[in-house]
Amino acid sequence: MTAKLTAVRAGALTTVQDAGRRGYAHLGVPRSGALDAPAMRLANRLLGNDPGAAVLETTLTGCAVRPDRDVTVVVGGAHCPVTVDGRPAPWGAPVRVPAGAVLDVGAATAGVRAYVAVAGGITVEPVLGSRSTDLLSGLGPEPLRDGAVVPVGTPAAPVAVPAAAPWPGPPAELVLPLRPGPRSDWFTPSALRTLTSATFRVSPHSNRIGLRTEGPALERASTGELPSEGMVLGAVQVPPDGRPVIFLHDHPTTGGYPVVGVVAEPALASAAQAAVGTPVRFTLD
Repeated sequence: MTAKLTAVRAGALTTVQDAGRRGYAHLGVPRSGALDAPAMRLANRLLGNDPGAAVLETTLTGCAVRPDRDVTVVVGGAHCPVTVDGRPAPWGAPVRVPAGAVLDVGAATAGVRAYVAVAGGITVEPVLGSRSTDLLSGLGPEPLRDGAVVPVGTPAAPVAVPAAAPWPGPPAELVLPLRPGPRSDWFTPSALRTLTSATFRVSPHSNRIGLRTEGPALERASTGELPSEGMVLGAVQVPPDGRPVIFLHDHPTTGGYPVVGVVAEPALASAAQAAVGTPVRFTLD
C-alpha cells in the first residue's frame, strides 16, 4: 500500500501544485502550477520523482504533516526550519520521515513559498490533466486544512543525488525583464520612463493570482475603456490606481485593463519568492 499524509497544521495557505494545466486558456482556465517551478523540479529530482510530480506549496508559515507509512521528503524553495518529531532535519536534502512522525515545515526565514516533495509524488485526482489547486477557478483540490488527508504515489527507484543541490536564494531585489506592449501606447511617455527607471515594492496584497506593486502611479494617455482581451502569464496589467500588477499562475485569462508589457516566464520564479517590501525594478528585455 502507498502512504497518506495527514495535515497536522495546514499553515496560512498550503496547496497541491504540479507543472500546471496547459492549453485551456480558451476555456477560461489558467495554467496554475507551482509558482517557483525550478524549486519544485529540483525537490522532485532529489527524490527520483518526475520533475513535474505534484508537491505541497506552502506560503510563509509552512505546514506540518504526519505520514501513515515511512516516506522520504525534500523541503526546498523558501528557506525554513525543518523538524521531524521536534528534532532538526536537513532543508533542501532528502529526509526520512517514519510512519506516525510529524514533519514540521516552519515559517519562512527567507523567501515566501516552500515546497514539500514526497518520494512517489502527491497523487490527488487530476483535473484536466493536472493535480494543481487553482485559487481563481476553484479547480483541483481545496487548499490544505487541518486534518485533511492526501495520498502519495509509489516511489521510483532511488537515484544518485549531488552532495549539495544548487538552491537559489530569494531576491534581495526583484529585477524583471519586460517586453513592452501590447498596450504600452495607452500610457504617457513619462509613465513608460517611470516604469523602467523607478523602484517599486512588493505589496502585501500579492497572491498566486498576481504580484501587486507599490510605488509611483503610471499615467495613462488614453482614458477610454478596453474590451476584455486575452491575458498571458507574466502580463503586467495596470489597473485604475496606476500600480503595475504582474500576473502569476492563477491569473484570469481575460481582462479589461491595459497591459503595458510582459515579463518572461523564467523571471517569475524569483517573483514567487519575493517577500513583501522587496524592491522591484523593470528592465527592457
